[in-house]
Amino acid sequence: MLDSRALLLLARIVLTFVFWGSGLSKLIDFQGGMAEMSHFGLEPAWLFNVLTIVVQIGGSLLIIFNRAAWLGAGALAVFTVLTIPIAHPFWQLQGETAKHEMLVVFEHVTVIGGLIVAAILGHRLARR
Repeated sequence: MLDSRALLLLARIVLTFVFWGSGLSKLIDFQGGMAEMSHFGLEPAWLFNVLTIVVQIGGSLLIIFNRAAWLGAGALAVFTVLTIPIAHPFWQLQGETAKHEMLVVFEHVTVIGGLIVAAILGHRLARR
């Protein structure tokens, strides 16, 4: 199974699900995506929503189809890092809310690690 191309494709789809799912959601409900951007103080909201959609869906597709997977993984990793101070500033919060946001940040760091692995694996596969 570990040599299965199908399993590798499934792994790339699952790894990027959080990004392409979010990007599609923002594309389908553009007004909702803009509301989310405004909620976090990102203006003009339409521009940040478009940029988010492009990064989330574009980066995911690069990884899924292993075409410049390093670029897709890098873009999604930078995007994920940027969401931490914007959407999850646990150090500015108190109590259970701070704890919850800190755990979300830990999950973000884990996803970044997975993206690094995807970039390395994509690079090795492209050299074959």
